[in-house]
Amino acid sequence: MRRTLAIRHVCVLVLVWFVGVEGVAVGEDKEIRLESDDTRINTGTKVAPGEYRITDMENDGAVIIRGSKLVVDFQGAKLIGASEGTPPDQYSGIGVMVEGSGITIRNLKVRGYKVGIFAVKCLDLTIEDVDVSGNFRRRLESTPQREDGSDWLYPHRNDNYEWRDNYGAGLYLEHCGRAVVRRVRARDGQNGIILSHVDLSRIYDNDCSFLSGWGLAMWRCDGVTISRNAFDFCVRGYSHGVYNRGQDSAGILMFEQNTNNVIVENSATHGGDGLFGFAGREALGQVWMDQQRQRLREMHGRQDVDDLIEVPEDVVKLHKRRGNNDNLLINNDFSYAAAHGIEMTFSFGNKFIRNRLVGNAVCGVWGGYSQDTLIAHNTIENNGECGYGLERGGVNIEHGLGNVITHNAFRNNKCGVHLWWDNDAGLLKTPWAMANHKGSTDNVVAHNRFDGDMVGLHLRETVNTRFVGNRMTDVKKQIDADAKSTLIEKADVPDKPVRFDPTIYGKTHPVGARKHLRGRKNIIMTEWGPYDFEDYIITPKRITGGRSATLQVLGPNGAFKVTMLTGNVELSARYGSLPGRLEIFAQKPGVHPFALEIEAGGRKLRAAGTLLSADWTVSFYKWNKDQDPRSGERNWVNIIKDAPLDRLSLPAIDFVWRGGRPSEKVPPDHFATVATANVAVPATPGGTWRIETVSDDGVRVLIDGKTVLENWTWHPPRRDEATIELKPGEHEIRIEHFEIDGYAQLQFGIAPVE
Repeated sequence: MRRTLAIRHVCVLVLVWFVGVEGVAVGEDKEIRLESDDTRINTGTKVAPGEYRITDMENDGAVIIRGSKLVVDFQGAKLIGASEGTPPDQYSGIGVMVEGSGITIRNLKVRGYKVGIFAVKCLDLTIEDVDVSGNFRRRLESTPQREDGSDWLYPHRNDNYEWRDNYGAGLYLEHCGRAVVRRVRARDGQNGIILSHVDLSRIYDNDCSFLSGWGLAMWRCDGVTISRNAFDFCVRGYSHGVYNRGQDSAGILMFEQNTNNVIVENSATHGGDGLFGFAGREALGQVWMDQQRQRLREMHGRQDVDDLIEVPEDVVKLHKRRGNNDNLLINNDFSYAAAHGIEMTFSFGNKFIRNRLVGNAVCGVWGGYSQDTLIAHNTIENNGECGYGLERGGVNIEHGLGNVITHNAFRNNKCGVHLWWDNDAGLLKTPWAMANHKGSTDNVVAHNRFDGDMVGLHLRETVNTRFVGNRMTDVKKQIDADAKSTLIEKADVPDKPVRFDPTIYGKTHPVGARKHLRGRKNIIMTEWGPYDFEDYIITPKRITGGRSATLQVLGPNGAFKVTMLTGNVELSARYGSLPGRLEIFAQKPGVHPFALEIEAGGRKLRAAGTLLSADWTVSFYKWNKDQDPRSGERNWVNIIKDAPLDRLSLPAIDFVWRGGRPSEKVPPDHFATVATANVAVPATPGGTWRIETVSDDGVRVLIDGKTVLENWTWHPPRRDEATIELKPGEHEIRIEHFEIDGYAQLQFGIAPVE
């Protein structure tokens, strides 16, 4: 029923096309040139090959195509929206705006816009053989040394074009039905293809890889087949061996009630997630709750009104079985993600069949609050190396009901299957939870193979788990179940293979096509996104930190040589082959600005920064929950007045503890850090310095006894900075930090303000 209504909706929206007063209108089958903004095309047309530089002044399309049953062949023409040298985060406007029915667009290259092609209210649209590379992307503030929380994406809202306006796209379809998108290429951008309110469509043979956001993003889509596409290396928030956050990037993103979609034979490796699915704020009732909060705040004159919210029975019923439901994911590769291979939460009836889930940093499958999920015949190996606490391994599901995990091959995961309940008080008050939640119960784990996993099955407050017919070999701990969990090992669970044979569109075979890049070590981030192994680059370009740093010199082949080095620093080598590494280090104590130039592939590559060599004394303390440092300075004084749990002498403040311990003597949560050093600062032209920290949680920096930077709050990893004038000579630097729980991080740097 929903599909019929969706198509009717699209048909109603496809209204009469028109020729505007401004711009140029063109006629039937003429070969035209694109001379100015607002060029309007309303009949079948060929565009003369060439390069067209047109700025979209009013954000309505440099080229506007409206009509019915027409073909526009751009014959390889290039449409460019920004002047040379414009940073990609300043791109604006739309390259091609499309509206109508039965329109085909082919053979176009479009770059330099916020959105390359924007199709809205289209029925029977075909877009083929287009290249939407080189459109908008935001500069990343995260570096290989430290994550910056400002880089996190927020895909939770898009009913008012938030994705388009905030993040851009190569190709964006809005309110379209029966669309065909094939042989689209997207590189050097943030997002490849975005589908919003798109139904009964086919997306195949596309390559949207090496992007800093999403390869394919879906919002309220129904009945779409996505087959034989490459969405590899769609990632941000990753530095191998340092941090693995993903920052809500993904090869495929599914947000807000996408249903009945088939995702088959795609490669979505090396993403933030391989596939990131979330039921949506409306599905959970969070939109309704926000409305109630606003009403109650106006009524009672106070901000905290959650205790006054009452959810009526009709609202509860409205949220029954809402989510990303009944989607089929089959024969895909979702490996080497910074976080999860597949994340699908608060959703119902999804099927994950014969997928490859290998080497994901946190989980192969993360299915929090999902119900009736079928996870069968998947290869699930080597997941959880960088998991957070107990969230790690092959299949992790909290608060799950009726999920079936069967006939999978688990191998060398930190944990094979982990099911649990915990007290998520806020979530359990949502209309979704009131309508659907029944706890962590009635799941099936049957007829799987576990080989070399650290833990086979881990249960916490999970009941009625049927655990039948599983084979375990070299598993360190086969079952880890707490006293509140119950396990049923004698049950009738048929040992029958699961079979699905969906229709597959496309001729390419992207799964396995990039075998030579397997492994998360090949996720190499630059200031604009993931490295694509085709260009010559040096990364990072700017360094602020400790006594030494590692630079990567990358290129497809050849050698590099250092042609210039300034500053009181030394290099590990002056020559090398590509890809290669250089170590740069300070031999003497103090603050050392430097600049470096390298020649590679006929190009000049430059890097600069500041090294800090100091003898830091780092002391660690423990605090209790009744000593929260945020509650007053007296608590902090009491925390650090006694002898520290541990004291270390270190050359740099560069800690990425994640969920681990600072040392064997210090707990992973509720600890405090005090680091002190005397640092020699050289003279600079301006005498002004930038102080930088990345912290999780609270941090403050004192120089010569004066607080110069402070963020004394709970927060995820966040970069803070301050500027200060410093006279040449020695200064006392003191860094204070507290960690509440979970992820922990503390990094410090200083650099001259240029």
